[in-house]
Amino acid sequence: MKQRLRQTREWVFDLDNTLYPAESDVFGQIDQRMTQFVSELLDLPPVDARKIQKDYYAKHGTTMSGLMKEHHIEPESYLDFVHNIDLSMLNVDAHLHTALTALPGRKIVFTNGSRGHAQRVLSARGLDGVFGEIIGIEDTGYVPKPQPSAYTHLLETLHVEPSRAAFVEDMARNLEPAHKLGFVTILVHSQKDWSHEPEGARPAGADDQHDHVHFTTGDLAQFLTDAVKD
Repeated sequence: MKQRLRQTREWVFDLDNTLYPAESDVFGQIDQRMTQFVSELLDLPPVDARKIQKDYYAKHGTTMSGLMKEHHIEPESYLDFVHNIDLSMLNVDAHLHTALTALPGRKIVFTNGSRGHAQRVLSARGLDGVFGEIIGIEDTGYVPKPQPSAYTHLLETLHVEPSRAAFVEDMARNLEPAHKLGFVTILVHSQKDWSHEPEGARPAGADDQHDHVHFTTGDLAQFLTDAVKD
């Protein structure tokens, strides 16, 4: 599998908690904004809204998908609201920039967030111009990973060939469809406590192991640097 990784020519990356450290707690801000949106939409106390938020996340892949199906919300207004966050804690990562630009072939961001959010995060990390393509949730018709049709959109729209591609994620469940399609799968873990997230829908911890994950790392930049070494 290491030889296959060295032969990879298409690199698909998740965004949140993957291209920046989970410990920065950027997604924590988004999480709180989601709770606030549900609370205001359904006129519920935050504690009750949070239960619904997490239930939709576990069942539908994203809270937004649950709200669209159950309450017919307009996704654009939801995305604008939850991504209206402070990114000042994100630093330019020269090591990651160097590692990414050294990868042979095409680099793609594939996120359950919006394209605008992805562009803001990449800019904050000093990664402008590194990725040739960004697929945001709006591009898939608001269908999130791990739903199969989201991956179909990736393959058909960008003509990605899984047999020569790698898929990098912090969510193990989002790597399972990629594995079935033939991607090399790379799970990015952190030391952050994700116990508040529904079991089975949590970002990876350092001890997580899954049959559909080929590689795991807590240091993406170093992993990618080593991946292209002869």
